[in-house]
This record gives sequence, C-alpha cells and structure tokens, in this order.
Amino acid sequence: MSHHGGADEGFGPVADAFARNFTDGAELGAAVTVFVGGRKVVDLWGGVADGRTGRAWQEDTVLPVMSCAKAVVSVCAHLLAQQGQLDLDAPVAAYWPEFARHGKERITTRMVLDHTAGIPLAEQHLTFEEITAWTPVIHALEEQRPLWEPGTAYEYHAHAFGFVVGEVIRRLTGLTPGAWFRKAVADDLGLRTWIGLPPEEVDGMARLAEAAGRPALPDADALPMRALTMNGVLPFPGLDDPHGYNGPALLTAEIPGAGAVSSARGLATLYAAAATGVAGAPRLLSADTIGDAVRPRSGGASWSGLPDFGARHGTGFLLDSPFRRLLGPRSFASSGAGGQFAFGDDAFGVGFAYTANLMGGGGDRRVERLIGALRECVAS
Repeated sequence: MSHHGGADEGFGPVADAFARNFTDGAELGAAVTVFVGGRKVVDLWGGVADGRTGRAWQEDTVLPVMSCAKAVVSVCAHLLAQQGQLDLDAPVAAYWPEFARHGKERITTRMVLDHTAGIPLAEQHLTFEEITAWTPVIHALEEQRPLWEPGTAYEYHAHAFGFVVGEVIRRLTGLTPGAWFRKAVADDLGLRTWIGLPPEEVDGMARLAEAAGRPALPDADALPMRALTMNGVLPFPGLDDPHGYNGPALLTAEIPGAGAVSSARGLATLYAAAATGVAGAPRLLSADTIGDAVRPRSGGASWSGLPDFGARHGTGFLLDSPFRRLLGPRSFASSGAGGQFAFGDDAFGVGFAYTANLMGGGGDRRVERLIGALRECVAS
C-alpha cells in the first residue's frame, strides 16, 4: 500500500510503523500526524475512506473520532479555568443552579472530568430527537440523582461528561461547546475538528467499518452500555443505523462526549497547540494548567463492577498508564472506540493523533506501534 504525505528525517520509524499496520492487514484507511516543538514532523495518510465505494483517503479526510471528543471539551474547560472564568473545584451549580437538585449540589466540574461525579448517565429515557436537541438532556441531568457519593468512585461518564461540562461552557460563554470551541480555538488554528459537523462536510467523511473479531460488548442492560448508548438510543457502534456513528443525524448535532468529527491533523494540531503552541502562536494551556490536568485522579475497577483495564484519568484526560503507555507523566490523551487516539506532552513537546476507519478488534496494536516508534524518535 502506498501512503501519502511524509515524515521528517529522524521520524522514519513512525512511517515504518504506519506502513506495517497496512501490510499486516489491520487497516482500511488511516492517518497519523505528529508535531514536535510546534512543528509538524509526521503527516501520513492512506488507504480507503469508504469501503463500499473504494473512495481514497485524502490529506484532509475527517471521520467520527468517538470519545476523542472529550479532548475538545477538556481543552475548553481548562482554557476557561486558565482564563479565570471557571473554577474546576467549585460546584457545577455555581454556574448552573438547576443542576444542584437531588443531592448534586457538591458535584464539581472536576468530578465530571475525572469520571467520579456519580452521574455516568441520565437514567430518564429520551428519544433520539430529544438527545440531539440538547436541552432535554440538560433537564434529564438536572433530575438525575447521583448513583454514589460524588467523588468517591469511578465509572466512565460516556456522554454525561460532554453534556454536563458542555452546559457549564454554555452557561459561561453563551455558546454550546462545539460552537465555543470553533470560536475560541479551532477557527484560528484552521482545525478540521468539530462537535456538530457542518452539513457540507458529511459527504467527504470517511465511513467507519468493523473489524472481524471485535470483543463482545457488555450486556445492553449493564450500566456501562446504558451510559454508552444513552439507554439504547444511540446505537453502538450502529454503523448502518441512521442514528449511529456513520449517520449525519448524530454527527451534525452536538453530542460532546463522543460525537466529534476530525482529521488526524486536526486532533494533533489541537494537542500541539495545547502543549507547545503551533504556527508561532503561544501555547493554549500553560505548564501549570497541564500540571493540573495530568495529576492522577481516578481509575481502577469501576463502580458497576467492570475490571481494572489499566486506564488512569487526570482531569479530563487519560494518562500514561498500563492501558496505554505514552511518553511520560506529562502525557495527556484521549481515546476513541475502535482505535482512534490522540495525546499531547509538554515535556517532549509532542502533539500526536492517529485516526482509522476500521474499528479494531481484540489485540488491536496499531496505535501502540505508532507511539512506540515515536517514543524511539523523541527519547533518543
């Protein structure tokens, strides 16, 4: 398979790893972009964007990046904190008074960002139309009771993460999180990264496909699956469902926990901008802000009984952990279902993103290979 783009001298191992993922038959279409010190050193793409038509992956191809959406929300929250507009340790209700109902008065934005808030989902059943309309979800979260004492246990807040922090952003800025992200960050940097995809971008998007041998998902009634699917309404991955992750209805709405669409270059530029600054602009997040974000906060076995998969969370980001070895304690990351992955590290000056439309099965090592190769290049 011939891939396009290139890698600077000294970053050949990343290009080799990218090519190997294709020769091993683990890819349909994919891209990887790496910045070091604010400079793009790797930018590669190849393969097929749509397996049904054979349409080729282009330099600027975007695709659903699932929970890498959380990086967008987290950068926005940390930016507002850095600007003095948001106190992550103040109650959410300080900005959104109605949220305090039913024992949620002590939940802080940080607890939501580290998945310990006790509201991994809104248990009220909403329709797809209500979920994509924003306000009904906000009202359902206002009525939700915490499932445990907030701050004391960990459970992945799959969609509640995006909606709660997103509503805090809306209360502070007057804009929904996807709109504020474009205004505050993405438009200036020219990022092809959205929460709420512009309709004119739908046709050029890569189409997700499922690899054979994907691990079985938990039972549909289990709490993690109800949280992931908003009580079965957002099919996961639901690739051929009009309400699923290939469907424009979900992606053109703002579903900030998992509904982002981006190119690899867009996500890598976002992380590089956060960690080092790009194109001569100052870094988005200061060393102190990143220090706050990477302090370990949660992980381990979940409240509902999922085993410890080795993931550790800081405030809004995944950390270097047994789940995925990154570059070190200053690495801050986001992971998308099926293999998408992006991270930044201000100690190594890195912004990295990998996107692929073939959702990996068990033992998916594609991104580990790429990060391993990058580690070789920057640590030597």
